[in-house]
Amino acid sequence: MSFMYDEPGPRGRRNIRIASALSFVALAGLVALALWQFGSHGQLDPAIWAPFTSWPIWQYLLVGLMGTLQVAAIVAVLGSILGVFLALGRNGRNRPVRWLCTAYIEIARTVPVLLLIYLMLFGLPQLGINVPVIWKLTIPLVFSNSAVFAEIFRAGIKSLPKGQSEAALSLGMSGTLTMFLVVLPQAIRNVAPSLLSQFVSLLKDTTLGYIVAFTELLYRGQLLTSYLHDLIPTYIVITLIYLVVSGSLTALASRLQKRPRRKVAPLSGPGMNPVAEQPVVAAR
Repeated sequence: MSFMYDEPGPRGRRNIRIASALSFVALAGLVALALWQFGSHGQLDPAIWAPFTSWPIWQYLLVGLMGTLQVAAIVAVLGSILGVFLALGRNGRNRPVRWLCTAYIEIARTVPVLLLIYLMLFGLPQLGINVPVIWKLTIPLVFSNSAVFAEIFRAGIKSLPKGQSEAALSLGMSGTLTMFLVVLPQAIRNVAPSLLSQFVSLLKDTTLGYIVAFTELLYRGQLLTSYLHDLIPTYIVITLIYLVVSGSLTALASRLQKRPRRKVAPLSGPGMNPVAEQPVVAAR
């Protein structure tokens, strides 16, 4: 269970099962209808799908997938680092820093990524600033996703009881060490499923790379449709690749949500510091 949501009760679980069953039936019906339409228009002809049984086609698409994963990884790393500092600034006591971080987060969450990409593509070159193609896609995504990461980290920090930081401070640790060695590790562990979900979301945002002609998966798919003149099979294959990658990350997030928390046995014995006896894992 995520700390951001309450665990559903018996009625809630029953409603979830009913909604899931209805969704599955509806999805199965849509898939059957789509297959019928494809078959009636000759899209299931084996000759149309034959190119996707050759390794060069898959090698061409995998290069695009590597570009997608490369941009997603860079955005995840830079966005997470920037998000941590934005979250700390918004939670800090320095009022100007808190206002500045709050303004950044609110603006970054409001401005569309597409607008930022157009700014990188057409606006900055007029000012004599022309960055490589990969950064025309990466910088807007980092700007936007860092605000989301900041709010996720802030939620994780807020979820911890104050006793965690107070215990560290009572042991003589500075505020900075307390935050980076005690609070942040627990906060990140609490919000790990949400971070993975956001990574799946930014993975889909990389499809905007076709605007700047960056070699990512969707852009390669567009070029492949021009070469093969088979639009529907190509985009179906592209969709399946995205489903496999995103589904793997979603499954990992679900596994993290269901992972039982490690319980720390309370220390006991004569002379033991009572502060150290507090469990490290955040109490819920």
